[in-house]
Amino acid sequence: MKLLFIRHGDPDYSIDSLTEKGWKEAEYLAERIAKLDVRDFYVSPRGRARDTASLTLKKMNRTATQLEWLREFAPRIDRPDRKDSPVCWDWLPQDWTADERFYHPDQWYEPPIMKAAGMKEEYEWVAEGLDTLLAQYGYVRDGHLYRTEQGNNDTLVFFCHFGVTCVLLGHLIGASPMVLWHGLCAAPTSVTSVVTEERRKGIVSFRASTFGDVSHLYVKDEPPAFSARFSECYENEGERLD
Repeated sequence: MKLLFIRHGDPDYSIDSLTEKGWKEAEYLAERIAKLDVRDFYVSPRGRARDTASLTLKKMNRTATQLEWLREFAPRIDRPDRKDSPVCWDWLPQDWTADERFYHPDQWYEPPIMKAAGMKEEYEWVAEGLDTLLAQYGYVRDGHLYRTEQGNNDTLVFFCHFGVTCVLLGHLIGASPMVLWHGLCAAPTSVTSVVTEERRKGIVSFRASTFGDVSHLYVKDEPPAFSARFSECYENEGERLD
């Protein structure tokens, strides 16, 4: 089975939709996805994800099932140096890396700042949503692996967000989302591909074959949006620092 997690196009957060560039990105994405044999589509309830999906669905004459747990990962943290409660992946590296628990898949939600945000409960809700869905396709969670009586080569497409993609990927491969949030970056409309591996009958693991792929933009000479990244050098003008 193949799972494709697609980040929404360049966002206009003020209206929970897409910028002009975002709509162009979504159009190029639709050309790419329309070439695939997709069994089912799923989409976040957020407008920017639904708008991104709309062009692909229209092009393929398909519909998508809306899943509440595919929304952007919601908890906000009380970051020591800010008062606006940012998301976890906007935390300064010099602060969060000081706590070794953030590197462990079963401890990253234990620090007080995470407990106060209800991080574990939100994570478990998202993970349970994914596992319940996968069970419908014959893959049942068993510890850190999955079991299946009959595997398949189906492709599922999820239109969602960067933050929740890292949560889902972390659950599938046994990694702390904190490491993925801060160590990886998915540009708008990028595609992250996760594929099952069944090396022994009925015993299944998931493995990412690509993360944040934007080849559909490069073939159109469309540069990826800067959204989700921070300044490459501190002095760079116009690039986000915080």
